[in-house]
Amino acid sequence: MWVVLSLLGIMIIGAGSIALYVWSSLQPAKAGDMRKIEVTRGSSANDVADLLEQHGIIKNSFIFKYYLKLHDQGSRFQAGQYELNPGMENDAIIAKLNAGDTVAAETIRFTIPEGFTVLQIADKLAAESLIDKNKFIALIAAQSAWGDAEAVRSIPENDKLHQRLEGYLFPETYEMKTGSTEEDIIKRMVSELDRKLGELPEGWLDVLEEKGMSLHELITIASLVEREVVVDEERALVAGVIHNRIKEGMRLQIDATIQYLLDKPKERLYNKDLKVESPYNTYEVDGLPPGPIASPSLASIQAVLYPEETEYMFYVTKKDGTQTHLFAKTYSEHLRNIDKSNQ
Repeated sequence: MWVVLSLLGIMIIGAGSIALYVWSSLQPAKAGDMRKIEVTRGSSANDVADLLEQHGIIKNSFIFKYYLKLHDQGSRFQAGQYELNPGMENDAIIAKLNAGDTVAAETIRFTIPEGFTVLQIADKLAAESLIDKNKFIALIAAQSAWGDAEAVRSIPENDKLHQRLEGYLFPETYEMKTGSTEEDIIKRMVSELDRKLGELPEGWLDVLEEKGMSLHELITIASLVEREVVVDEERALVAGVIHNRIKEGMRLQIDATIQYLLDKPKERLYNKDLKVESPYNTYEVDGLPPGPIASPSLASIQAVLYPEETEYMFYVTKKDGTQTHLFAKTYSEHLRNIDKSNQ
């Protein structure tokens, strides 16, 4: 009898000790300052429990895991960054994780103006302490697939390209997570080009095929329009002139291509500048340059797809401060426009 009673007592004490241990483990941790934790995508309930214990939010992840199983919880936890306090009740923690009650991640914000070149983009981002310029430029030259980005796949294998991704970093205002790498930023910008192309009128790819243009040629011509035109209403007109000159086999003779190949842009180009040996010198070479000379806006891309149909073959910038152009069908008319523009 004494043996039975002793064993029964030991069992009661043992069960009580276990119950006390479980009860104590499930009590809120000692109250403390708010902690930020990051639940990564694909984390299991057990992973989250371990994370909570590591940050002092709960006392015992082992017991917490069983608590989750008992209450059929953990399968709906959502990824993201959370603000949690030691001392919170277990059910409150679970409810927050189920609801995805996350805090907004700290972000960086930057704007890339339309018509910027790769080097201008790199300089701007470096000046804002967002990138290492040398690393950024090295990545631009790399033969990378850039994730799911589609437009960049149209870039030809051509060693004459000045900057491989020139024209493919879409000019836009971006907001990204703090700590985004140079690679993250480039990937975001080339993906944005895909998104913007998706906003073009339905059937634009058929139009591109009808014109016998590749996507790379479209972006290239759009970059010429971007650098030549300031007034929106003239984009389709200038695009039409470029198309007309290509159709007639005339050299494009676009000053913006000369500015692109120079070390530093000039306020005024001289005859010697027009003789610089480069595949980008449209005064000396036939057809289009090897690639874009800047990042074009969606408006310029659309203007190239849907140019204004005219017989104009020439244009010259007015010197009256309006930044508009005079257009001409013939060379003699063009010469007269040059005289007018200087008046």
